[in-house]
Amino acid sequence: MEFDENKNNDKEYVLEKVKEKGSLLDLVSEELKDDKEVVMEAIKADGNALEFASGRLKDDKEVVLASVQKVGWTVCYASERLKDDKQVILEGVKIDGQELYFASERLRDDDEVVYEAVKNKGLILKYASKRLRAEKEIVSAAIQSDKRAKSYVSDSNLLDDDDIKKILE
Repeated sequence: MEFDENKNNDKEYVLEKVKEKGSLLDLVSEELKDDKEVVMEAIKADGNALEFASGRLKDDKEVVLASVQKVGWTVCYASERLKDDKQVILEGVKIDGQELYFASERLRDDDEVVYEAVKNKGLILKYASKRLRAEKEIVSAAIQSDKRAKSYVSDSNLLDDDDIKKILE
């Protein structure tokens, strides 16, 4: 797709182009990378476009949620404040458990967030808090998703639990 960089600050032109291909947000002016309407249209077309949004919009919960709900891992582009927002991280880990890697320490110790993350990416147990790596429900979900998660269990006694042994068989 052709993009006329001489028009990178022409909002109407840019809106038309990012609606077709969100990643073109990379080529627009800094001013339009900070325009919520332009960025939201780019994200609608391609959730990955969050990468090219302004820092201010990477701290806008509505913008980040729109991206994360399409492509979970894009939370890596979110502001530190939003990496500590339970709703944002929870939406991300439901799509891709790998998101836990980008979550704040506080959310790596949140039962609901970690459970949702390990259900679809067992190995992400590695990034859960030590406390949760010793919780049977969390460990069971992680090992059901990926038996290799057993190497990240912080309480080795759990591996002797009958229910866990059955999952590992």
